Amino acid sequence: MYSTEIEVRTGGKPVVHDLTEQTRSFLADAGAADGLLHVWVPHATAGLAILETGAGSDDDLLAALDDLLPRDDRWRHHHGSAGHGRDHVLPALLPPYASVPVLGGAPALGTWQSICLVDTNVDNPVRRVRLSFLAG
Repeated sequence: MYSTEIEVRTGGKPVVHDLTEQTRSFLADAGAADGLLHVWVPHATAGLAILETGAGSDDDLLAALDDLLPRDDRWRHHHGSAGHGRDHVLPALLPPYASVPVLGGAPALGTWQSICLVDTNVDNPVRRVRLSFLAG
């Protein structure tokens, strides 16, 4: 298995960060042909999603998360900024992992699909993402 960890600066606001180009570069560095790309976020307050970006879907996702998980004082988990407890619930809805088939050295994504880090935690502006390739 070929694996590396990258650093992603998400800043101080909720964000959907497209990782697709970074995964393509990783696969090229790995000399990947066919196999499986696994993406892992070792954080308790971030998740991964495969979705269209740039056409509003990323903003729609953040708005939906705000509706489902409001940033208010209802959460039992209280440390950090106001409403931070909801950030700890996020990975139950958007898991911290994704596996994508790799064919001919490229992720086998649909036309508009992107691999995205979703980070609503405004207290942690830097994230690590583990990329692993398992040859088939």
